[in-house]
Amino acid sequence: MTTALLLSGTGRYSDPWHPFAETSAAAKGLLEDHGITVETADDVDAALERLQEPSAWPDLLVVNVGLPRDGGASPGTDAASSGLEAWVQGGRPLLALHSSSTSFTDSESWEKALGGRWVRDVSMHPEYGPAHIQLEGSFPVGVPDFTVDDERYSWLRTSPDVVVHARHEHESHLHPLMWSLERPVETGVARSFYDALGHDAASYSSPEHRELLRRALDWLLA
Repeated sequence: MTTALLLSGTGRYSDPWHPFAETSAAAKGLLEDHGITVETADDVDAALERLQEPSAWPDLLVVNVGLPRDGGASPGTDAASSGLEAWVQGGRPLLALHSSSTSFTDSESWEKALGGRWVRDVSMHPEYGPAHIQLEGSFPVGVPDFTVDDERYSWLRTSPDVVVHARHEHESHLHPLMWSLERPVETGVARSFYDALGHDAASYSSPEHRELLRRALDWLLA
């Protein structure tokens, strides 16, 4: 049985702009359709604290959270930071969704694990609306470019080591929206996948978006 821990934007990791309950439910449904047993955490920091102990690790960590609205530390406790660090260094795969690139700003390893992040006063997104997604590389072969109503994250900071699979055009620049990363860890190589789409549940109804996430899961769990 393949297991996943889904960190959802609840409590201090929620915000007024993102319907985390809806998007996490949509992500959970997609994971379960893939044959994965999903635990959705009610308390993000408490769930991260549990990851200090490798015996508590699931097969996959899925992160769908926002920047803490109280302006406090992110992760919120030393133990939560240690748990996130243990996961990052432990070699297990990571799937991060949408606004998760804005979070965990006090973790030195989060950006390295993700392959990039949202940078305050630099990154932005145009108004929510139709987003034309341009696919590239071998990963999405057979999946056509598509349009979905979503937020188009722009000017994210990305590592040169990521492999970009989807972009959008804004102000004459192509901005990465989906990428994969193989990152070195003590045990060898760990895999991460970031999907900047998914502002709301409607995004997960796109057949092309769902197919790309299914392929990401196959790659992460291979």
